[in-house]
Amino acid sequence: MSINKPRDVQVLPIGTDTTVMRSRSWSRLRFEIEYALAKGTTANSYLIQGDKIAVIDPPGETFSQIYLEALQQRLDVSTIDYVILGHINPNRAATIKALLELAPQITFVCSNPGAKNLRGALENQDLPILVMRGEETLNLGKGHDLQFIPTPNPRYADQLCTYDPQTEILYSDKLFGAHICGDQVFDEGWESINEDRRYYFDCLMAPHARQVETALDKLADLPIRMYATGHGPIVRYGLIELTKAYRQWLQQQASSDLTVAMIYASAYGNTATLAQAIARGITKAGVAVESINCEFTEPEEIRTAVEKSAGFVIGSPTLGGHAPTPVQTALGIVLSTATNNKLAGVFGSFGWSGEAVDLIENKLKDAGYRFGFDAIRVKFKPNDVTLQLCEEAGTDFAQALKKAKKVRVPSQPATNVEQAVGRIVGSLSVVTAKEGDISSAMLASWVSQASFNPPGLTIAVAKDRALEALMHSGNKFVLNILPEGKHIGLMKHFLKPFAPGQDRFGDIATQDSESGSPILTDALAYLECSVQGRLESGDHWLVYATVDNGKVLDKDGVTAVHQRKTGSHY
Repeated sequence: MSINKPRDVQVLPIGTDTTVMRSRSWSRLRFEIEYALAKGTTANSYLIQGDKIAVIDPPGETFSQIYLEALQQRLDVSTIDYVILGHINPNRAATIKALLELAPQITFVCSNPGAKNLRGALENQDLPILVMRGEETLNLGKGHDLQFIPTPNPRYADQLCTYDPQTEILYSDKLFGAHICGDQVFDEGWESINEDRRYYFDCLMAPHARQVETALDKLADLPIRMYATGHGPIVRYGLIELTKAYRQWLQQQASSDLTVAMIYASAYGNTATLAQAIARGITKAGVAVESINCEFTEPEEIRTAVEKSAGFVIGSPTLGGHAPTPVQTALGIVLSTATNNKLAGVFGSFGWSGEAVDLIENKLKDAGYRFGFDAIRVKFKPNDVTLQLCEEAGTDFAQALKKAKKVRVPSQPATNVEQAVGRIVGSLSVVTAKEGDISSAMLASWVSQASFNPPGLTIAVAKDRALEALMHSGNKFVLNILPEGKHIGLMKHFLKPFAPGQDRFGDIATQDSESGSPILTDALAYLECSVQGRLESGDHWLVYATVDNGKVLDKDGVTAVHQRKTGSHY
């Protein structure tokens, strides 16, 4: 897929009187963790032309001009009656403002929190808005009697799904999407994008598992033929399977016996982005997150979440030198509810000064709490490196909770099966990868050749490894095979704990491969590889990759192997 293609708008009829307008970006749009696979995305907008005309979900400002041009080519914008909004964010406001100038007769349709956000984003308290709370319908004529289902979560408190019984299409906003750009409008061959859908779920849905499950329950009785998603291919062919997969993935979150309360407020979306990255690191390590936007959450709900959690993380912007009032209220609830043996974390973004993070950190220190990671302070908008640091901090936090739980539960002697599994011997290697400014590495012994033509191999990567984020389909990496005798130093180096965001290669002799991934100079041999796909295997991902290039660096050396006593741990 070329990342040099210009942005465009792809238009196709998808049902009776119904058209999709897919604004396409072939490269990554902005620095948010859900875009990290860098496969581009589509911002999907929909047009229903009954007796009355409705536009659903105009795209963000990067598409404003080309989208409005495409819309004007297809209809007289002065005939648009309604603009239905699944959620509102500042990025979308620019397009809505431009559309309103062209078509001032528009009435907006959104949820109650959405109405508040829309008035604020457009700085206009007098907008004509129809608020949909779940009981109301909107009849466009020709059978398009639209129903509305509020599906809020902490990140998108205003989220609203729209259902058209005439076409049996559910306009699902953030639900069931994927950040991937291509020519396919529908999801033919949907198995090939399962990895992208799962990653999207893990980033956007897993931290809000309870609310997402409630949303699915609300939608369960509707006869749905198609999910008209906000991003990526429209779900038609794999609808049943994807719905089942969402239930299964939600159950994985619910079955975790450790939970972290993620409490935050966000003035401009930056603190929410940090929260999402930290939550991604926590959930990938097998610990559930209860995400709480304290601007929209009742005190009793915060108290309940903190009581049942093993730890908590608080995030805040700094406004006027202080934390916003909802964060201060939430902090008071935490201090009065959480015993100080619970693990704590603090983060926040700021424009000119970051007093809010210091204030929260100092109050928690004074109360005797331990911290799962150093306080994270980010000026303005986070970038890739910041998000990697946040994800790794979240994973460290989760691992500390799991380690504390293991200490409380006496370890059992290895079973005969575990001892036998431990006798499987693999070559000792270091996997290295780099993409943009992000790099990582891990020691690996679960490596096997998988194919002759093309030459390929599999590597088992634990879900909570920092490197996991760089081992998706399309990524490149280097497998550095270690030599017997000389491997001890490298093994010790890559087994030591690294701080979130710490450079793994500071004291190691390396050279760059063609992809930029480091080659260890002291390796026995190396293989430059491309990830083709991966399979979920318990607490690991089984990654299949093909070999692009390679070289033996020490022709007289012997491959180091790893002898384990048990198959229950590394």
